[in-house]
Amino acid sequence: MRAEKKYLIDEVETHLKKSDYVILANYNGMTVADAAELRKRLSAEKAEYHVVKNSSLRVAAKSLGLPDIEGALIGPTAIVVGGRNSAGVAKVLKQFFKEKQKIEVKAAVLSKKLISSKDVSRLADMPSLDVLRAQLLGLLNQPASMFVRVINAVPQGLVNVLQAKVRAAGPS
Repeated sequence: MRAEKKYLIDEVETHLKKSDYVILANYNGMTVADAAELRKRLSAEKAEYHVVKNSSLRVAAKSLGLPDIEGALIGPTAIVVGGRNSAGVAKVLKQFFKEKQKIEVKAAVLSKKLISSKDVSRLADMPSLDVLRAQLLGLLNQPASMFVRVINAVPQGLVNVLQAKVRAAGPS
């Protein structure tokens, strides 16, 4: 294997090792300015955008034990890796496509499983991790709140009955 090809494969392997997911996208029609803007948006999620050669990606993915991505390696390919969570990165990509109509998700590998572009879109539509945590806490807190209201209802009812009795007796 030529040294240049080995270097490109090693570079792609390094990128793929940065996270437990990789999103493959078609960047056809993107300008350098568009790519710079996308990289800036992805950096907010701590993710990276790299244009790669399909042949290098194929070899690197195979050597890392990723599922068969051959079907997605048609046309120009860019990868998005890194980041705190794949849902946040998917949201950035979906929003960018909605605004620019220039980058299209081909497929993704999430936890060593190949998922389609539709699945990535569904991932983007999910609430953020913070929202999910808040919803869970709300669900956990709700039974306790209801229990406190029920416990409080008995003495409150007794107080209401006594106050009604006092009002009915009138001032003495």
